[in-house]
Amino acid sequence: MDIEIRLPEGVHARAEKAYLEIKGVRGEVKKAFRHPKLTLTVKDSLVVIGAREEEAERKKVKALVGTWQAHIGNMIKGAQEGWEAKLKIVYSHFPVRFSVEGNEVLIQNFLGEKKPRKAKIYGNTKVSVGKDEVTVTGTSKEEVGQTAANIELATRVTGRDRRVFQDGCYIVGKVGQPS
Repeated sequence: MDIEIRLPEGVHARAEKAYLEIKGVRGEVKKAFRHPKLTLTVKDSLVVIGAREEEAERKKVKALVGTWQAHIGNMIKGAQEGWEAKLKIVYSHFPVRFSVEGNEVLIQNFLGEKKPRKAKIYGNTKVSVGKDEVTVTGTSKEEVGQTAANIELATRVTGRDRRVFQDGCYIVGKVGQPS
């Protein structure tokens, strides 16, 4: 059983050992694909996911092939168009300041705290801070999503009534979702 994924024009792929690297207009995405029952090869403008005939009809192998197919589709979309997450900054008690330093987002004066909170930025993800919004962009869907989740988690309010203290930074939209 072989599943073929056609690469669009302007997108190139390379498989080396257990890694698949896809390059496009927006950049490159690299991901490991390892499993003893599946193989991954690149032929011309096709990415081929293969399984041995005796294993191909098993439910778990079929599910894994579908998962790999979705991951590769997300990689192609990221290399072509990119991924983006938008977060909204909400505060009512103390004015919060967001800034990007190196591979971290610093959140200062959150709920009047003296020590800044930090959120890690993963991979080649870019974070831009506006007046009341934060935009996270990148080529890898996983890295963009994890960075946005880290920012949201860093501004989580604990030990206070959530109905009164609604301060934080919340994910309000994700752009670039495959249809």
